Amino acid sequence: MVFSSLEFILLFLPITILIYYTCLYFTFSRSAIIFLFLASLFYYAYWNPSHIWVILASICWNFGIGSLLSSITIEKRPQELSRNTIVIFLQRISVQLSNLRKPIFLLGLFGNIASLFYYKYTNFSLLSINTLMDTQIPLLNIVMPIGISFFTFQQIAYLSDIYTNKNDATDNGFINYCLFVCFFPQLVAGPIVHHQEMMPQFADTKNRNINWQNIYWGVILLSIGLAKKVLIADNISPLVRHVFEQSTNLTFMEALVASLAYTFQLYFDFSGYSDMAVGCALFFNIHLPFNFFSPYKSSNIQDFWRRWHITLSRWLREYIYIPLGGNKHGKSRTLINLFLTFLLGGIWHGAAWTFVIWGALHGFAILLHRLWVNAGFRIPLIPSIIITFLFVNFTWIFFRASSFDQVALFWDGFMLDNGFWFRREFLEIIHDKAWGILAFASILVFIAKNTKELYVKNKASTQLTIYSNIVIMLSLLWLVRLYIGFPDIEPEFIYFQF
Repeated sequence: MVFSSLEFILLFLPITILIYYTCLYFTFSRSAIIFLFLASLFYYAYWNPSHIWVILASICWNFGIGSLLSSITIEKRPQELSRNTIVIFLQRISVQLSNLRKPIFLLGLFGNIASLFYYKYTNFSLLSINTLMDTQIPLLNIVMPIGISFFTFQQIAYLSDIYTNKNDATDNGFINYCLFVCFFPQLVAGPIVHHQEMMPQFADTKNRNINWQNIYWGVILLSIGLAKKVLIADNISPLVRHVFEQSTNLTFMEALVASLAYTFQLYFDFSGYSDMAVGCALFFNIHLPFNFFSPYKSSNIQDFWRRWHITLSRWLREYIYIPLGGNKHGKSRTLINLFLTFLLGGIWHGAAWTFVIWGALHGFAILLHRLWVNAGFRIPLIPSIIITFLFVNFTWIFFRASSFDQVALFWDGFMLDNGFWFRREFLEIIHDKAWGILAFASILVFIAKNTKELYVKNKASTQLTIYSNIVIMLSLLWLVRLYIGFPDIEPEFIYFQF
């Protein structure tokens, strides 16, 4: 049940909103939270009911570990606290238990990593061993639970903050924690939200009344995301799929257009989903962080990662880069930490060596950028934007390719091995409107304002603008189109596989 499907837009979302506010109207605030949690579980189970136990087990494991860590935070010596014999005895127990905080935290961390590794990387590891060692170890029949990378990362952050005394597991209660993990707008593909920015919103009594401004912007952002997804990304998808999965050779222009098509498809697909997630959350007076800020306008690779998948970049910085030492141990160690962070980011995205190479390429690019800046060199703005975009465009090939043969297909094309111009068979796979969509996508990513800019500038407005009217109208037209039935529409999101 993707956000662009009829069952979500016409059934699940309006019914959930109606029941949620009905509970609040009759002052059943606790019931409203429980219902929203159960509705989110239903949304998750709709994909694969057999995997619902995975997320429930993950919730219980992390909340239990977090509660245990919160209960043993005393680190002072007993004699400094009291002279009462019984109190001293209890305090000594607490001190002894406090020595177990690190092992308990590591146990919780191990449980999360083990679960993620089993579902996402077991077969990849076995396949790599078979290839390297020339063995025949059979692969396991494992189906990866959707969204496991996202809700696992969120809960690792939760445990880490409790361990470093940035948060208390008992502050907001078990039900609010369940909703934090399962809240359906961000459940299966992010944004990767932080518990400290989400759980207080569930407990805030001001969020229990209908906010028409939030409803208004929820419709706007849902419509914008829907338009980005179905009017741009879905119409580019057939070209990308054909080139990556069926082409045997490409000319330079064919490789360039196909790579650009995927670059735009990925952005409008994922940023469209993120906009819809933010919009859906606003219906419940919950503010999710925006996940994109015009990333293809970036002037360097560091700037790109401040604009692309912002919540993932934040997570990698706070829970990988900084724990590794950040920039506090000299320039060489800083460069190593940066590279390792991006390498792990590549591995997180997918269980394939192409993702490892993709992460390594971005890691090397970050190192080169840091060395370039430290040396005092500068590139004018426009050339730097072009260079950054071309690098990102090239590395997305590794991100999309299912094998290195597909990467070699593009590499041969860029090397002019098969000519420069378009061939007739390539032009035949591009439908008439694809050229216009690619041109329109180029204008949007390089010139137009992004949704965060539109929201921040106009969020106090309650008047529908011409722009928002057009977006809503186009979205409704797409719904009519889907009603009639078109076989080329495949309502799925690319990032769900990660």
